[in-house]
Formats: sequence, C-alpha cells, structure tokens
Amino acid sequence: MRTPCFSRVPVPWSVAFVAVVLSFSNAATANEAKIVLLRAEVEDRIRGGMLGQILGNLNGLPHEMKYIHEPGNVDAYVPALPEGARTDDDTDLEWIYVVEIERRGDPLIPADQIARLWRRHVNEGVWCANGYARQLMELDFEPPLTGSSKLNPWASFNLSGQFVCESFGLMSPAMPQTAARIGMHYTRVAVEGEPLQTTRLFTAMIASAFVEHDVERLLDAGLAAVDPLSEVAAIVAATRDICRAHPDDWRAARQSIKDRWQVHRGEVRDWNGYELNAACTIAALVYGRGDMVETLRVAFNLGWDCDNNAATAATIVGVMVGRQRLDAQDWEIKDLYRNTTRSGMPDDETIASYEDRVLACADIVIRRQGGEAIDVDGEPAYRIVAERAGYVADESADSGDLPCAGAIALDPSDGAPETVRRLARAAYLAICYGVDEPLARERPQEWRDAVRALASFAGLMREIKAGPRPYGAVQQAGVARWLEVDQLQD
Repeated sequence: MRTPCFSRVPVPWSVAFVAVVLSFSNAATANEAKIVLLRAEVEDRIRGGMLGQILGNLNGLPHEMKYIHEPGNVDAYVPALPEGARTDDDTDLEWIYVVEIERRGDPLIPADQIARLWRRHVNEGVWCANGYARQLMELDFEPPLTGSSKLNPWASFNLSGQFVCESFGLMSPAMPQTAARIGMHYTRVAVEGEPLQTTRLFTAMIASAFVEHDVERLLDAGLAAVDPLSEVAAIVAATRDICRAHPDDWRAARQSIKDRWQVHRGEVRDWNGYELNAACTIAALVYGRGDMVETLRVAFNLGWDCDNNAATAATIVGVMVGRQRLDAQDWEIKDLYRNTTRSGMPDDETIASYEDRVLACADIVIRRQGGEAIDVDGEPAYRIVAERAGYVADESADSGDLPCAGAIALDPSDGAPETVRRLARAAYLAICYGVDEPLARERPQEWRDAVRALASFAGLMREIKAGPRPYGAVQQAGVARWLEVDQLQD
C-alpha cells in the first residue's frame, strides 16, 4: 500500500488563515495577492472536499435518474461508506489524471499522453460524451478533437464539463483562474462550448472556497469566472432568483427549474445536459446553507443526474467546512477506494491515499504559479499567489481545429492495422463533413474499403447507434447509408 505523505494534523483554526482574506466579490480587489495558508488547513480542506465528492457520488447513485418529472422524497439521510469507496466515472477519470500529474510534476498533461492514458485505463465505465470520446481515440483522434461537437454529438451539452472538474479546483487553492484553466484542459476531452462554462463555474467556486466560506459570495466568484454572455451565466442568475423567490421551499424551486429547463420531455437531452444539472447543483448549495448533510439530501431530491450534482456541491461544502468537522460527525467511512473499473490503475488505493495524491498535485500547482512552502512560527505553510475569480480563455481551443475537408485521404487498402485505422478515420471525417458522397463517386473502391474499415470499429459503431438525436443524426444517417450501399454492392 502506498504510504501517505500527509498526516492528519489538527488545524489551529484561530491562526489557520494567517495573512489576508480575499473578497472575491469585491470589484476593487486586485487580480492577485500573496496570502499565507497553513499546510494543515490546505490539507484539511482538500480532504474535506474529496470526502464530500465521494459521498455525493456514491451515496447519490441509488437516486441517479430516479427523479425526472417529480422530485425525490429523501428524508432521513446519514452520509456513510461502510464498505469504503469504489471507482465511478465521477471520480475515477480525475483519478487517472491526478496520478499522472503527481508522477510528472506537471498539471497539464499533453494531449497525446491523455489519449494514451485513456487507451490504457478507460475501457469500461464511461458513457455519453466520454464513451464517445474514448471510441474516437481508436481512430487516433486526440483531445480536444475528441470533444468537438463536429465529431462527438454529445459534446455541446453533456454535463461532463461539471463532473470531471472537481479535483482541479481542489489542487488550486485560492487560485480560481488557474483551476479553470487546468480543469478545461481535461474536460475538453469530451465537451466544448457551454459545458466548458460549467467547468469554469465550479472549479472557480471550489478554489475560492479555501478562503471564502459564504455560499452566496462563492456563487459570485463562480459567476465572475464564466462568460457573462453564456447560457451558464444566465442559468446561475436565474437559479439564484428562483431560490430567492422560494427561500424555504426547494420543491417549489425545483418545479420552476423543471418548467424553465426541462424542455425535451425529460429524455436524455434533459437529464444528461448541463442546464438542469447546473441549476440543481446551485440550488442544492443555496438550500444546503453550508451544511453537508442538507446539501446532499437536497441534491438527491432535486433529481436528474443527481449523483454528479451532489458530488460537485458537496466538494464545495467539504472545502468550506474542512475534514475535521466532517470527521467529528462520526459517520461510518471505511478508508478504501476499490478499483473496479480502471485497468492498470492501482489496486491498493484508499480514500486517504487518493487525497494524498491531490495534496501532492496542489503542491505542484502552488509552486508552478509562483507560490512557495514556508514556515510560520514553526508550522509548515504555503505562501500562495492567490487570484481573484475571473474569466479565462480556453487556451487549448486553438489546437483543436479539425483537418480541412480537402485533407481527407483515402489510402489504398493493404489490410494493415494502421491503414485500416487511417481509412476508418477518413470515412468518419467525410461523413461528419458531409463530403462522403463526392468521395464515393470519385473513388468508389477506396470509399468502399474506407466504409468497411469504419464498420470494423465495433465500439464506435455502438456509440454512433446510441448517439443522441438530433445531435448524432449526421453520423447515424451517414453510417447507415453507406453500410447499406456497401452490403448491396457486395
């Protein structure tokens, strides 16, 4: 078993936050300021956030997708993990990144290495945008192309931008812009556009929660991190208005949220989309009022993809209150993180050792951003270059341009695996671009070979068939059309 590199040190709360508290909602605040946090407090808040995330995820799974048209009725709820934690896509995709960031000492893993990690470790337990991205990697597409809505029909609305982002907020204490930048580097594997705004929103809130412990001011910080013209910005503002209109009635607020954003009859586009789920996460925080149990209970009852929403909200609350206060509740938590889905990843992980890895990543990020480890009256501490929450551009976007249609090449088939992969990639690009018919006319034999090559990638064929309508209609219609023609000509 991996030896933890951080110990559970009680935090002397009277001196824990040593220098300056940033008011992230104050327009006069400078964009950056050096602050000092005791390492014990950074540790306590990261461990609190991690436990909150895992509890929300795994305690929320029994309620996932159960409450669509009506809210849940969870009343008595006590957080618990009597059998320990296990891998699930809400935490185990980030686990892969956290382990690699710790190993490399660099918070930004190159795109080709991200694809390598996915091919090695992500072979089950992923769905929708992430499942589709994984199969695109079989055709040698790399991030961020795997998260392009031109290629991945889930990418424009899937909530993966939210539920694969929390660890990057945790490893960026008091650095919300850095948290958003790192978070988008990884969530862009599967999404783009508005879902990336949710990455900005929630990573900024998590990072800000290290120094700001008021939910409303954290929502201000999250709102400052997103594009003010985005749909997500409108969702944040509208949800807060809804909650203010029903200050003590989350059920009434839930009905208003449903009326406003459940516009696809409760089908997959609703429960898998960012709109309803971002709104529910915000509402859970508002009605939870900084209490972990109440935040989780309300998140479960609000419904839709509630395990993900509960995990995100509980990460924020966990950072706000810290692990000591959570441990004082004497919940039954077994220190185990069982690997049930990620081949090639450690089989001896515990919750504590996973937390240790995030702490090690935080040390890397703090130093990379100009911070340093210091002593304060004999106590280990960090001097952190803290940031005011604000919008940051997606720096990986420029590297994600699709190849132009004229670059689609149909190589003569020699049956070699690499040739088959290139032909399949060319056929898929041609279908997505809508230039498949001209290619079929101009080079009929090569096109038939390319279609056969594409059909040989069974995993991608399954993802295309299961793609959301109407977003996946281009791929579904194109593949069906050419497979039918190919079969007739044979």
